[in-house]
Amino acid sequence: MTVDLDVILTARVGSPGRIAELAQSRGKPRDLTGQTGRLLIVAADHPARGALRAGQDPLAMADRADLLDRIVRALARPGVDGFLGTADVVEDLLLLGALEGKVVIGSMNRGGLAGTAFEMDDRFTGFTAEAIARCGYQGGKMLFRIDPSDPGSVATMQACAQATEELAARGLMAMIEPFISRRDENGRVVNVLTPEAIVRAATVSAGLASTSAYTWLKLPVIDDMDPVLAATSLPVVLLGGEVSADQGRQFAAWSRALKSPQVRGMAIGRSLLYPPGGNVERAVDAIVEMM
Repeated sequence: MTVDLDVILTARVGSPGRIAELAQSRGKPRDLTGQTGRLLIVAADHPARGALRAGQDPLAMADRADLLDRIVRALARPGVDGFLGTADVVEDLLLLGALEGKVVIGSMNRGGLAGTAFEMDDRFTGFTAEAIARCGYQGGKMLFRIDPSDPGSVATMQACAQATEELAARGLMAMIEPFISRRDENGRVVNVLTPEAIVRAATVSAGLASTSAYTWLKLPVIDDMDPVLAATSLPVVLLGGEVSADQGRQFAAWSRALKSPQVRGMAIGRSLLYPPGGNVERAVDAIVEMM
């Protein structure tokens, strides 16, 4: 492990204002094209929702030094363009010097804590559009889950529309991750991953706010992606999803989806940072080659 938390703690205690200085002075990416022509984003906003599991380990993402070490190693690989996360992790990475020249996407709504009775209430408790612009980051990401049986979903819809509006007014990407969701027989929130459900969620998301000029959709990969990608004219970022025991099959599905010109990138979290076998560099390099 190469990350020394003392470096972070010393700065946070002794010179917290240094964080804002680093955010504003860091080298910025020229655009959202990506080194391969598509963006490869490392995502790690899961802990802020209390979602710490990766594979069979329920607390995989709970060790902050280990998590940061994996992120730093991934960001250092050729072809990796940026990071998506909440302010605490973004700021740790700034203090470690890992975000120089990288696309940074701030995670905005993390109020729907995993496993709670209020999980579907995805309130905006993270980054604001104003803060993202002030820090010189490139956009904001929001989770938009629609439960047809939960009247509270409309509040999340309205909040996502407002955030999209505020980001667009500043010329910043609004990355919307939409799902049709429901509670199973045990009360656990699950996402419906049929083509029909993903198409419906994507088309609703594309219509949020008074402009879609800066809106990108972050969509899950399923076996039949053709109707999903045919449903929108917006740029699509593929969602990496859960850690798969069959990484070969997962990579094959990603490779098929990447053949579409609408797919402008990938945002991968646990399946990249905690791959089967644990070799982060090998997983990153395989995805870069695929892209």
